[in-house]
Amino acid sequence: MDGLSLSRRYFEDVVRPILHARWPRLSYAAARIGGGSDVVGRDDQMSRDHDWGLRLTLLVDAALVTEVDRHLGAELPDVVLGHPVRFPMTSDASIRHRVEVADPHELLTGRLGFDPARAPIGLADWLSLSGQAALEVVGGEVFLDTVGDLGAARRALAWYPDDLWRWLVACAWRRIGEDLPMMSRSGMQGDDLGSRVLAGRLVDAAMHLGFLLNRRWAPYPKWRGAAFGELPRAAHAAPALVGCLTATTWQDRESHLCRALTLLHAAGREAGLPGVGHPVVAFHDRPFRMVSGDLIEALHTGIVDPDILALPVRVGSVEQYTDDVLVLQSAGRRRAMVRALYAI
Repeated sequence: MDGLSLSRRYFEDVVRPILHARWPRLSYAAARIGGGSDVVGRDDQMSRDHDWGLRLTLLVDAALVTEVDRHLGAELPDVVLGHPVRFPMTSDASIRHRVEVADPHELLTGRLGFDPARAPIGLADWLSLSGQAALEVVGGEVFLDTVGDLGAARRALAWYPDDLWRWLVACAWRRIGEDLPMMSRSGMQGDDLGSRVLAGRLVDAAMHLGFLLNRRWAPYPKWRGAAFGELPRAAHAAPALVGCLTATTWQDRESHLCRALTLLHAAGREAGLPGVGHPVVAFHDRPFRMVSGDLIEALHTGIVDPDILALPVRVGSVEQYTDDVLVLQSAGRRRAMVRALYAI
């Protein structure tokens, strides 16, 4: 049984009856959200060696959090469907039940840095949001929601506002354009290792661009390749990206990557974004390639949101300019980086 199915059975057969017996009119939400491979549908046999099992999130009124948690601790059995109810986690070695009982506002703010169920999502909120953080709220499965906050949050996080989406896509192309000629230049100079490192950076940036073009949240790197292969408008670029990574010469790396970028440019047009005749052009008078500046400017055309137009640099969201795990897994650190960069 996969993790989501196990959590659903756990809620329906065990947790829900316990709650109903004690609070028959309780208003709450029950879901399997948060961290874990099962939330994004990637769990397998190996996933069971840690942090996998009888897990749930219950969202209740703040005044009831402690009481509900203690009641479950007293009433839950030891084993359900052959799995232990109480077990340690990598973040908490204590042996206890793993039904996360929380106030909706505190949970959403803790994971996201803001509460999209209570207030409109602001520009700084969007820029501080990583795809993984969004998936920990919109992924998984909601089994019951009579409160409404979780459903409202998931709807609000469906995707970026259109102007911001266009701007982030432009930022993605700009970043790729910075590294593309350097990959080839280092290879020509005989620095094969440096050229390969840049190729890896470029492939990662191109994959993130693919998620943007498909209006899909990108998971963190462990699951990114598998999820990229399921993108309807970008999966066909995967062989060229693999070719870039496995190429033994800088010329072949550049050729494969430019093929992938051409396919992604076509995917952008299919998604309704502006394009140009050739997304990848000659790099001045050198024998390398670069992203067309006309493409980046075309993407900016039509953006009318003054707050976006006023942003001082075209860097993008926090996950477009850092991949450090300690930053991306912390809502506070993500927001601090956005404030420092954009002064918002």
